[in-house]
Amino acid sequence: MSAVFIYVTVPSEAEAGKIAAALVEQRLVACANAIPGMKSIYRWQGRIARRDEAVLILKTQTHLFPAVETAVRALHPDETPCIVALPVENGNAAYLKWIETETT
Repeated sequence: MSAVFIYVTVPSEAEAGKIAAALVEQRLVACANAIPGMKSIYRWQGRIARRDEAVLILKTQTHLFPAVETAVRALHPDETPCIVALPVENGNAAYLKWIETETT
């Protein structure tokens, strides 16, 4: 089994909770960590933008990334959401097995 952590930024803690619950319910991710209080500064459409955001860290199997990305894009309010997969190279074998068991 190959695992990834998917990093997603969202405009609010409420949005993070909505997306996280939907993905866990659909068994696309085994776990979602919602971290409030991120401050983002970025360039968007030629301007510098600043926004309070929340971060989601989603734990799943590598082969499920396309389905997770599709689901996040459908639920996410932004036009171009940050959705990136970070490979898990090593880890607690029992935890990685749990990710595999809890996702379909």
